[in-house]
Amino acid sequence: MRDTLFHDAMQFAETLTADVLEASRVYPGQSVAGYGPNATGGTLIRPGGRDCYPSYWIRDFAMSLECGLVSPAEMEHALRLTASRQQSTDWHTPSGSLVPRGAIADHITFDGKPIFFPGSMDYDKQGQPWGYYPSLDDHFFFVDIAWQLISQGNRLDILDAVIEGMSLLDRLDLAFAVPSVDADTQLVCCDEEKRGVSFGFTDIVVHTGYLLFCSLLRFRAAKQLAQMHQLRGAQQRAQAYEAMAQTAATSIRSTFALENGLLKASTGKSAQVDVWGSAFAVYCGLWDGEDGQRACRALAHALSQGTIAWRGNIRHVPTDGDHSAESAWEQVVGQWPKNHYQNGAYWNTPTGWVCYAVAQVDGRAARQLATEYVDQLREDDFRQGPEFGAPYECIHPQGDHRQNPVYLTSMTCPLAAFKRLGWLTE
Repeated sequence: MRDTLFHDAMQFAETLTADVLEASRVYPGQSVAGYGPNATGGTLIRPGGRDCYPSYWIRDFAMSLECGLVSPAEMEHALRLTASRQQSTDWHTPSGSLVPRGAIADHITFDGKPIFFPGSMDYDKQGQPWGYYPSLDDHFFFVDIAWQLISQGNRLDILDAVIEGMSLLDRLDLAFAVPSVDADTQLVCCDEEKRGVSFGFTDIVVHTGYLLFCSLLRFRAAKQLAQMHQLRGAQQRAQAYEAMAQTAATSIRSTFALENGLLKASTGKSAQVDVWGSAFAVYCGLWDGEDGQRACRALAHALSQGTIAWRGNIRHVPTDGDHSAESAWEQVVGQWPKNHYQNGAYWNTPTGWVCYAVAQVDGRAARQLATEYVDQLREDDFRQGPEFGAPYECIHPQGDHRQNPVYLTSMTCPLAAFKRLGWLTE
C-alpha cells in the first residue's frame, strides 16, 4: 500500500531538484555575479543558483550526475572541457605549490581558466595554503563523469575521442595515476608538507596520512576504469584496475575501521569519525556481509542518538566526536568557528548516503530522515521568494547559520540515493 505523504515528499524533492539544477545552469554568453560571460562553447552547471560559486566545479558536477536530470550533451561538454584543461606539464605556482602533469582542475572559470586549488578564482594566485598538490579527489571525479556519460548516454565511443592530441581514455588513466598512493595498500596518502585536499567538501580541513574519502573515490574509479577497459577489450588493463580496487577495499576496511563500526577520516591529522565517509563507503559498495551491516547499524544508532543529524541535514563529525570544544576537526585552514561551514555545520549533500545506509537495517528511520529533509526544504523553499534560500549548502541552529542558498548537491545527491532505494517509484 502506497504511503501517499512519503510519495508526495519524494515527488517534491525531484521537482525541486530540477528547479535548482536549472538555476545552476550558465548558458553560453551568460554571466553570473560579475563573472563571465560563459565562453566555453556550451552550457555549464555550477554548484548552485543565485550568486553561488560562479565557475564550473568538476566535483559538484560529477556528484550531481547520478540523479539522472543532467543531459548527455551537458555531460559531454563538461567532460571535454575538463579533459582539455588537464595539466600538460609540471607547473610550480607562484605560491609554492606543484601542479603535476595530468592534474585535473578543481574548478574552471567561465572563460576557461583551470583553477587547481580551492580558495581562488585567480589563475595566478592559486595554491598555498590550500595544499602543495591540487585537490586530489577531482582526478577520480573526472573518471566518474566519463563513466556516467557512458552509462546514461550510451557513449562508449567517447573514450576514443582525441582531445588536445590524447585520447580520453589515456587522459583518464593519466589522471587516475596523479594522486600519491601507497603501493602496498592502494590508499591515497599525503603528509602535511606535501598535502592535497582529500575531498572538496572538507577542503578547509587538514587531513594527513592515509585519506579515507579520497581512497573511496579511487576505489570506485578503479572499478569504473576496469569496466571501461573491459568494454574496449583491454583485458590486462581491466584486471590490473580490478586488482587495485580489491586491494584498496581490503585496506580501507582494515585501516580506517573504528570499534563502533564507523570509519575515521584519516590516519594522521584530523582523524575524527567521518560520518560522510562511513555512509559513502556503504553507498559505493565497499562492504558486503556483516561488516557492512555493522557500519549501517552504527549510523542508525548515531541517528537515533541525535549526534549526526539536524532537520534532515548531516554533520561531518558526530557531536560526541569533536576534536575539542573549539573545533570539530583537529586542524582547519582559515578562521572557521566551530559549527560553521565544514567545521561542524549540517549539510544535505550526504543525507541520501545516510538514508541508503540506514535503510539497510532500519527502513523506518531512513524514511524519517528523508521526511525531515523534505520538511526543511518545503519550509524555506527558494521558489517562494528572495528571502527564502533552501536548499542551502549548510546550516546550523547556532546563530541561525545558513550558507549559500540554492545549492545543487543538497538536492542531486539525496535524489540519486532516493531513486536507488526505489522511493520514487513506490
